[in-house]
Amino acid sequence: MAEGTFGSPEVVEEEVDILLIGGGMACCGAAYEAMHYIEASGADISIKMVDKAAVDRSGAVAQGLSAINTYIGGEQDPADYARMVSNDLMGITRDDLAYDVGRHVDDSVYLFEEWGLPIWKQPGDEGKSLKEGGMPVRSGKWQIMINGESYKWIVAEAAKKAMGSERIQERVFIVKLINDKNDPSRIAGAIGFSTRDHKVYVYKFKACLLAAGGCVNIFRPRSVGEGTGRAWYPVWNSGSTYSMAAEAGAELTMMENRFVPARFKDGYGPVGAWFLLFKAQATNAFGEVYMQKNKELLNDYPPYGQAAVPASCLRNHLMMKEMKEGRGPIYMDTPTALQKLAETMTPKEIKHLEAEAWEDFLDMCIGQAGVWAGENIEPEKTPSELMPTEPYLLGSHSGCCGIWVSGPTDVGAPESWSWGYRSMTTIKGLFTAGDGVGASGHKFSSGSHAEGRICARSMVKYVMDNKDLAPEFDTPVSELVEEIYTPVRTFLEHKDYSTAIDVNPNYITPRMLQFRLQKIMDEYVAGVATLYQTNEKMLEVAEHKLGMLKEDAKKMRAKDLHELLRAWENYHRILTAEAHMKHIQFREESRYPGFYYRMDKNFVDEENWKCFVNSTYDKKTQEWKCFKVEHVDIVDKTQLMKK
Repeated sequence: MAEGTFGSPEVVEEEVDILLIGGGMACCGAAYEAMHYIEASGADISIKMVDKAAVDRSGAVAQGLSAINTYIGGEQDPADYARMVSNDLMGITRDDLAYDVGRHVDDSVYLFEEWGLPIWKQPGDEGKSLKEGGMPVRSGKWQIMINGESYKWIVAEAAKKAMGSERIQERVFIVKLINDKNDPSRIAGAIGFSTRDHKVYVYKFKACLLAAGGCVNIFRPRSVGEGTGRAWYPVWNSGSTYSMAAEAGAELTMMENRFVPARFKDGYGPVGAWFLLFKAQATNAFGEVYMQKNKELLNDYPPYGQAAVPASCLRNHLMMKEMKEGRGPIYMDTPTALQKLAETMTPKEIKHLEAEAWEDFLDMCIGQAGVWAGENIEPEKTPSELMPTEPYLLGSHSGCCGIWVSGPTDVGAPESWSWGYRSMTTIKGLFTAGDGVGASGHKFSSGSHAEGRICARSMVKYVMDNKDLAPEFDTPVSELVEEIYTPVRTFLEHKDYSTAIDVNPNYITPRMLQFRLQKIMDEYVAGVATLYQTNEKMLEVAEHKLGMLKEDAKKMRAKDLHELLRAWENYHRILTAEAHMKHIQFREESRYPGFYYRMDKNFVDEENWKCFVNSTYDKKTQEWKCFKVEHVDIVDKTQLMKK
């Protein structure tokens, strides 16, 4: 076909056995493992990775990290890890999934070190790898320190070497999955467009890994005006994983869950190293340590408040009490922490420690270093403000929303939790990992990579078991192309109606539509505007407004490829936001105080709501169905209290 133009894109069709959608840690893990498994088995299987960005700097690890947050080591075991995950997420997680990640994650960390990632070691162990028994420097029970500015580059390089450049397509945004014509419960393909050229890409496949991150910017961020665009989680996470899976018919789980990280104000800088490595404490404006001052509040939430480390949302809950009662701002007492450490250090060691404090941000959140420099803040002299951020939806960090997937069969889980190949969704051939997997948080970077590797083996086996499968699209390609380019057609048809290109009664810009979405979610679905509070009536208003927004979204314009990208990100965000709202509406309790409060049901109801909330979406009727799924503990939770 001739080279396309903006109004008439070239259509490129391709058929592979396995498609990897995304370029983050999960897909890099899958790419590496799949190629080795395919070569070892001698199978004739074709595979391709498609990424919206560039694999070297794609995903949540793009800017770098100062620590690997999930490493089991010899000090604990996978069951300990599963217990920690459950406690931090207020008791409702899939122990089978967490345990499975726990028994595989260290292998990924060994690979990272083998590929060249510098991992801090204890004195005397500097020359030994982790695999050889070298002891890492731990900043917490599960965290190990690294020099991680190039973390993603290193992991991406291994994936690219395994795959080969001819199997990787960058700068292509997959926006829709396509079901099979002969079996609606099976996946058959995907379609997207180039963000650089006037091309639409159509892929037909037997199996697919959908791992395109979590969701950012459905809530109005705290950083506005000159700070617009600043967020804690990467802004390119637009809910594509959740929305595309939902439209394909996959069952979602725990979409009511969100993460509201407490971070350094304005820069969103990480606090983990300061709390865990430097032993800093957070205080109110009067120097009182609120975790001690308000610890009696934890008694309302047994056992999650009485664990050695209280759940993340409960730590926010104790902070929120200070803010609501007028004892803010909240500060990280960096001067006291550094002074205490300096009492046993030489001047040279103190200088090194201060350098590490700055490097913590330069490795992973350079914007925070910019805020400190711009406000003349020296952390060894001046405390810095902390603030809970706007909410984020994710499944790999301290959150567990996502897709309901088939688990391992050898850990004693209910049979209903394993209906097929490991990591497969309720749609045949559609797999997910990382942020995509629901009811199983705290994977972080290493766990997402490990989960991608687990998933790769499942997909290869699925393809080998279904070698005669001949997928057929349930929708003509021409119709799909027209749907994807609707914002372009809308712009071209109406652009001359007004003299100001951005002011037109016939279309709405993606930027303006996103502002509307964020306003709805912020003010009615427990955003920062209401101090994370909502109720049944507010959710009803949100439901109505989101319904109108979905109608208006059909009138989004795209004046160029960048706006077409933004338009489709908005479609994905709206559907993800709707799922989040529907789940909060359905769960009649406040399971995550500190992350959100249903003020009309402001309690944890263990008797009626210690269960999974799952949902399905009908893309024809655009209706959601939410329902309960029984929760089962697999590992012994009586050990939560052990110190």
